[in-house]
Amino acid sequence: MRSIVAVTLAVFALGLAVPAIAAAEHAGHGTDHGVAPAAAALTEGLVKKVDRAAGKLTLAHGALPNGMPAMTMAFAVKESAWLKKLKSGDRVRFAVDDAMTIVRLEPMQK
Repeated sequence: MRSIVAVTLAVFALGLAVPAIAAAEHAGHGTDHGVAPAAAALTEGLVKKVDRAAGKLTLAHGALPNGMPAMTMAFAVKESAWLKKLKSGDRVRFAVDDAMTIVRLEPMQK
């Protein structure tokens, strides 16, 4: 009787552990490793300041897909060349990665 209970408990424990192990091994597969996917929702923003020396762009923006509310803040940019094409007052659409770096930037028509 004891061996049946022991085997039953072992099978039950293994049944709980296998999905968790599989999920942990699968974590990270198919992710973009910090890069916003091309189909990611873009957020609209208004350029408040371009700081080429620091490599930052200050934007007044709407709510971000990650849950951050609308505010004005400075962002690092993936491509410093973007900063040469922008000035205060320009409207843009952008996406950020988990580190809050702009990884996709599209100027909007005026």
